[in-house]
Amino acid sequence: MAMAVAHHRENSSNNNNSGSIDKHLDSISGKYVRYTSEQVEALERVYAECPKPSSLRRQQLIRDCPILSNIDPKQIKVWFQNRRCREKQRKEASRLQTVNRKLSAMNKLLMEENDRLQKQVSQLVCENGFMRQQLHTTPAATADASSDSVVTTTQHSMRDANNPAGLLSIAQETLTKFLSKATGTAVDWVQMPGMKPGPDSVGIFAISQSCGGVAARACGLVSLEPMKIVEILKDRLSWFRECRSLEVFTSFPAGNGGTIELVYTQTYAPTTLAPSRDFWTLRYTTTLENGSLVVCERSLSGTGTGPNPAAAAQFVRAEMLPSGYLIRPCEGAGSIIHIVDHLNLEAQSAPEVLRPLYESSKVIAQKMTIAALRYIRQIAQETSGEVVYGLGRQPAVLRTFSQRLSRGFNDAVNGFNDDGWTIVNCDGAEDVIIAVNSAKNLNGISNSASSSAFLGGVLCAKASMLLQNVSPAVLIRFLREHRSEWADFNVDAYAAASLKADTYAYPGMRPTRFTGNQIIMPLGHTIEHEEMLEVIRLEGHSLAEEDTFVSRDIHLLQICSGVDENAIGACSELIFAPIDEMFLDDAPLVASGFRIIPLASKQGDKKVETLDLTSGLEVVPMTVHGADASSQNTRSVLTIAFQFPFDRSLQDNVAIMARQYVRSVISSVQRVAMAISPSGISPGVGAKLSHGSPEALTLAQWICLSYSYHLGTDLLRSDSLVGDLMPKHLWHHQDAILCCSVKQLLPLFIFANQAGLDMLETSLVALQDITLDKIFDESGRKTLYAGFAKLMEQGFAYLPAGICMSTMGRHVSYEQAIAWKVLNAEDNTVHCLAFSFINWSFV
Repeated sequence: MAMAVAHHRENSSNNNNSGSIDKHLDSISGKYVRYTSEQVEALERVYAECPKPSSLRRQQLIRDCPILSNIDPKQIKVWFQNRRCREKQRKEASRLQTVNRKLSAMNKLLMEENDRLQKQVSQLVCENGFMRQQLHTTPAATADASSDSVVTTTQHSMRDANNPAGLLSIAQETLTKFLSKATGTAVDWVQMPGMKPGPDSVGIFAISQSCGGVAARACGLVSLEPMKIVEILKDRLSWFRECRSLEVFTSFPAGNGGTIELVYTQTYAPTTLAPSRDFWTLRYTTTLENGSLVVCERSLSGTGTGPNPAAAAQFVRAEMLPSGYLIRPCEGAGSIIHIVDHLNLEAQSAPEVLRPLYESSKVIAQKMTIAALRYIRQIAQETSGEVVYGLGRQPAVLRTFSQRLSRGFNDAVNGFNDDGWTIVNCDGAEDVIIAVNSAKNLNGISNSASSSAFLGGVLCAKASMLLQNVSPAVLIRFLREHRSEWADFNVDAYAAASLKADTYAYPGMRPTRFTGNQIIMPLGHTIEHEEMLEVIRLEGHSLAEEDTFVSRDIHLLQICSGVDENAIGACSELIFAPIDEMFLDDAPLVASGFRIIPLASKQGDKKVETLDLTSGLEVVPMTVHGADASSQNTRSVLTIAFQFPFDRSLQDNVAIMARQYVRSVISSVQRVAMAISPSGISPGVGAKLSHGSPEALTLAQWICLSYSYHLGTDLLRSDSLVGDLMPKHLWHHQDAILCCSVKQLLPLFIFANQAGLDMLETSLVALQDITLDKIFDESGRKTLYAGFAKLMEQGFAYLPAGICMSTMGRHVSYEQAIAWKVLNAEDNTVHCLAFSFINWSFV
């Protein structure tokens, strides 16, 4: 029987019936069935509980409701079908209306942006004509006019800001200048690279092209009320990760229901190599005549230093030029927001190699302007129920976890004296800085409901270094996915044990074996996946006989951000902290991790400054050959900070361990950076990464020629053996091909193609630390040893189907393995052994 098609008509009054009548088309008889209001009410009650009742449920409904006894069960089935159809149509109509309102608002925003750009073009045309006229004037007249302009500006900015009348005047001027930047042509805005506007984008983003300081601008549509947006944006601590503190010292009403506030703000430094910044500003909140809300802000020329002048001495005073937020209500669609950030960060106070961090509008756009708009969009989606998180956690709780991790890492990197941090034995020659905070304890890190305090405090080992020709996003992804390449499981175990009372121990007292399994459990992510919050479980077992069957799993709470290679100016972070299995909302978090910030490369530089771990600058000439020289001349600053809770009696031991551990992590990161660098600097590895290099071509020829010599068939197709194609086709061969040396007692791997690396779940750098016997279990090793004599005697051997293991502990099955000697074509000696695992797959 064909599905009933729902038809709904308006209720009409019936002279022969006292109640209203609901008409529905019966698909069986083709006639309309009339329902009284009492019958409809009874059916609606059931629909609210179960929109799609079963046949038994409908029969039960007829028995329980005498007023439905005269209606055929099939007619009731049709009523529910029609009711579901009407509900679906209602929801779709509501959705389309919402989409239409948003599109109308976005269209209005884009038209305003187009008008602004048209005005900017007209202004540039006028300025161009004016400059042409100026070319005919005398240089002296130009110099005099410029001098007068500077004097006027300086005198204007130094007005008395100590009385309400003066503050109101400054507030009004700040409002005018901010609006000219937000919706006018006061700044020459250009589109932010890599951030094209569109229907799915968060907003429209622009950066300044030529103006004093650095500036960024954003505008977008958000489905929140204007007052809620103002409340969120003024709480800068909640969304600006580099904001350490914000205090309002004075607040008094202004005209039109506005408010003037004097605000002192401290921000974190992004690395260990530059001082932090602070701001002394006037913030003006008011309502415009068209109903728009404005929050604008600018620096004052006074000397406001907050409650503690001694603490403020650790900061460099930066300047905020007229900036702020314009929020316009948009009927039925929320609000349209304009954000402008315009700062002068006093770049000259930073080491020269780091000045791009303070001179780049792209950096300001990513960490302030875009971050603010994304945060508001995130809140809007959470409020509407569009965001679903794991493990039953509320969005606000997960946001708090991310903020606490980031803040804990920033505290460790900066080590402010007023937080209790002191430097230990640092004479300027140490590569790793050790700082101790004896005042920090579990109760200070989390809420008072936490467990007992540390007996000694927290020790931090930190360092910064310059990376050359390495993508921050690629490096952070590698560190996240391959933790065993750089981390020590026993150190993680020590940090995790410190969360429990009376469990302090020096690493190594209870050795633990890491099984290689790292399980990533996602908790949530931001709307554009630029930041992920996750729980990491590291599986381990004790090596002590009495604890052989005791699980020593470690859990870490971790945030990872900046993994998008196309995000211009964004920093990449991997920050984590040990947690216990209970994972309470107020769990203590002792954050450690990595931060990689890209530095803008200067075109045409003939020398590149490198930064060693002691913060000293060394100028090293660098030559880059080939057409990709400009793309390879990229630099970034890596900051590492690891925190270790300690008992007072073990402070010296923990300090020694921490310094050695961070040095080992730095060494591992440097090796990984060399391996993933497109320049292929690493000897023996970099050559293989470049398919066109002579070393790669030679090795590929030896592997293929030896295979043909011993087995009488070709490893690659004949058309792949021509010239430079051989290394490329060997690298992309479907079977896992691995080579190991024969010069050591235990054969070490020296090369693997892409399939081989995938099978072993490793990298070319880490591959060179893996011996042949490690990838086989006991049975596999026996099979290997049985065929080894035949391999060395006749030059090749066929190994039967079996099981091997990846570096992450996963089992890999293969149908067959072929082993053969790779001969040096020049002297016919054995260069290495090659293995090909055919049709492999993870079990």
